[in-house]
Amino acid sequence: MFSSSLTLEQYQSTATETDRTRGTKPISFLLLGLFGEAGTLMDEVKKKQRDSGSYVGYAESVVEELGDVLWYLAVVASRLELALSAIALPSTQAGSSFATPNEKLRFADLQQQAHLPLNAPALNFENTLLRLVSSIGALAKAQDDQSGPDRETWGQLLSNIFQNLVLAATEAGATLEEAARKNLVKIFDRWPKERTFPPLFDEGYVPEETIPRRLEVDVYERIINEGSPTEKRYVLQRCNGILIGDRVTDNIIEHDDYRFHDAFHYAYAAVLGWSPVLRALFRLKRKSNPNLDEGQDGARAILIEEGVSTFIFAYAKQLHFFEGQREGELSFTLLKRVREFVAGYEVEQRPLWLWEKAILEGYSAFRFLKSHRSGRLMLDLEDRSMLIEPLPSSGSSTAANNPAAT
Repeated sequence: MFSSSLTLEQYQSTATETDRTRGTKPISFLLLGLFGEAGTLMDEVKKKQRDSGSYVGYAESVVEELGDVLWYLAVVASRLELALSAIALPSTQAGSSFATPNEKLRFADLQQQAHLPLNAPALNFENTLLRLVSSIGALAKAQDDQSGPDRETWGQLLSNIFQNLVLAATEAGATLEEAARKNLVKIFDRWPKERTFPPLFDEGYVPEETIPRRLEVDVYERIINEGSPTEKRYVLQRCNGILIGDRVTDNIIEHDDYRFHDAFHYAYAAVLGWSPVLRALFRLKRKSNPNLDEGQDGARAILIEEGVSTFIFAYAKQLHFFEGQREGELSFTLLKRVREFVAGYEVEQRPLWLWEKAILEGYSAFRFLKSHRSGRLMLDLEDRSMLIEPLPSSGSSTAANNPAAT
């Protein structure tokens, strides 16, 4: 994003652009976030101490949380019309100078220590984190005062937080520049300035190994012995008039309509350009490339995709299957867990915003199927979208439940 050494002004300007709370949330909301991220940083230290031999990803988590604290600090400073590059200097005294950016001040100027891998929390680091949280508490207390602090006081309080953050990063063997860069990458992975679709994974392959760029699939429910103790419900699919796949049931004691979950796989295919399940279903594995055939389209990849679908479904059930959720609102934590789930597979490359689009479009179709018991899925891989519409009357769920229909 920034090829040369990153300046504090560059970071603050970019971070402020990504503040989605502007105009909707008060500064107290940002202070909660600042507290929360500092607390998460402390929690990482606690978990490393408790599970020192089994806790993985500690160093990466510390850098990520340092970046999150820095983001909130930069955005709070912007709300108060204070320059991050000014509050970064402990020698600053005059309140007006806090608003004057030092355009040349780089993150590299704040730390003279080379990056060292952090394997375990040191005692100094723990104490510094406690001081960091305490300095944030002082800021929150000042904000609670009815009169509110003046600019100089705001600047000094933020400067104290910044000094503790720099010291914490140094004691952690990390650099704030690394934390800042990774923070911006993470934010734009989730909320990009411009949404550009990445190339499809099977571009350039022969048609027999390519997911059709446009595809229509009819999904409907069949009921056997309706109303009787032996009632059985399962879902069938048709494409070009041909039955595809197996009959799908919920595979759970308390029915939850998971039998319509293939909508998720079709959404992954349409939006992400990825679905080992669909490739197996339509016999579209990339056989010409043995490594991809086995490593990306094989049985283990299919299990991973099914696992992702099941994992998200358990979460979605608690949120009315994401009804009313718009793009940009899906849980950041959920999306991160999904990416961790698919680590090592090609779809790991897909940005989080695209994963969100795939999930929401899949659940939009699922809710339709849950309500209407049938529908026609329309995939458009060029537009990276999937829509659903009612089946024509001749292919409705009522007709589908008639044995003569199949």
